[in-house]
This record gives sequence, C-alpha cells and structure tokens, in this order.
Amino acid sequence: MRRPIYKRVVLKMSGEALQGKLGYGIDPEVTSAIAGEIKDVKRLGVQMAIVIGGGNIYRGSTASRHGVDRIIADYMGMLATVINGLALQDALEKLGVVTRVQTAIEMQELAEPYIRRRAIRHLEKGRIVIFVAGTGNPYFSTDTAASLRAIEINADVILKATKVDGVYTADPEKFTSAKKFKSLRYIDVLNKGLKVMDATAVSLCMDNKLPIIVFNLMKKGNIKRVILGEKIGTIVSDV
Repeated sequence: MRRPIYKRVVLKMSGEALQGKLGYGIDPEVTSAIAGEIKDVKRLGVQMAIVIGGGNIYRGSTASRHGVDRIIADYMGMLATVINGLALQDALEKLGVVTRVQTAIEMQELAEPYIRRRAIRHLEKGRIVIFVAGTGNPYFSTDTAASLRAIEINADVILKATKVDGVYTADPEKFTSAKKFKSLRYIDVLNKGLKVMDATAVSLCMDNKLPIIVFNLMKKGNIKRVILGEKIGTIVSDV
C-alpha cells in the first residue's frame, strides 16, 4: 500500500467548487461528493485543514467594482465563506468525519474562534479543520488566508484545487495552444502574473518555502493522488 508523502496539508477550495452546474449557491450532491474524497484522504492518516472561498455566494472584490463599499463588500464575502464552511462540515459529518469550523470573525453560536494551538490540536486528534472568514480583514483574499493558515499550522503543502489540471501559459478553456507547466518557481509566477494565487499569497509561500500544488478537483480521486505523490497538476516551489 502506498503511503502519503505529506503529513499535514491545507486544501484551498474556491466557493465555486460547491455550486456544481447550478451556477450559484451550493449543490448538495457536489458537496457530498467532495466530502467523500476528503474522507478517503483522511483514511490515509493525513492531517487536513481546509480553506474555502465564498465566490459562489458573494464575491467582495466584484461587488466593490459595482459601487458597494470595498470594506463592507469584503466582510460580506467573508460571511459567504462561513456558509460554505458550514455546508462542507455538514456533508463531512454525515459521512462520519469529525470536523471543527474555526472562524477569523467571532460568532460563537456557529463556530470556534480561530486559535492556532487549538487548530493544531484538532489536527493531531484526527479532526478536519475548516478555516472560514478569510483572515478576518478586508483587502485580503482567501488565497492569502490559506497561505497564512498553512504557515501558522506548519503544513507541508497547500493543495490548490481548481477546475483545470494545473497552471497554463493561458486559459486552456479559451486557448487550445496553451501549454501546461509541470513546475514553476514562485518568482516566475509573480513575474509572469500567472493566476495561481494572488501575489500576497504567493509571496508568503515563497518567503516560508511552502510549496503549492495546483490540480483539478473535478476529477475523482485527484486529492488522494496528490497526497500519494502522483505527478499531477503543477507544483510551485523554490526549485
């Protein structure tokens, strides 16, 4: 039996991953399927934390371009991530996976406040920890939240789940000539302006030598394949 090459990971998911073909909101069947994939990884003994976006419900940066105050819009976006986190928690616990939701904005009735030592303890006890509400600050994306939390909990890698199978020279859905990168250096991502994660998130990973693996979440079994070390997707590191 193959062994996982990572002990502790942060899975970064977009909110859009939960919407399926609905185009908005949360598709229970898709959410349940993703929860099943996460359960399969947990069986390997891997400690997993999850950071989830809120774009399927409300995207603060987009709303601000349409006249909503940027700070208010960002806080609304943070609340959208809480909804997604609770939906994923429900799906996981229906499969018997013990989870904890930790929020950067205190809301005692819904989730625990984010406390680094408590998060690590949950992971050590085999619980899935879902981090919501971003960093708790406007102007910072959930990509940056994923990088920050991964560094704080001493994760081995960030698994950046997307709808394409890696990083390309251009959008592969629009340009058939787009070529896939097997690996990239952080500085190349920044210099080329590649849409891996935002510049703040990539810089944090670069400064702390935290690798990022970009892969296709939509292909069944891919989370497990990445954990087991299969060469899928694109790895971003300092090498």
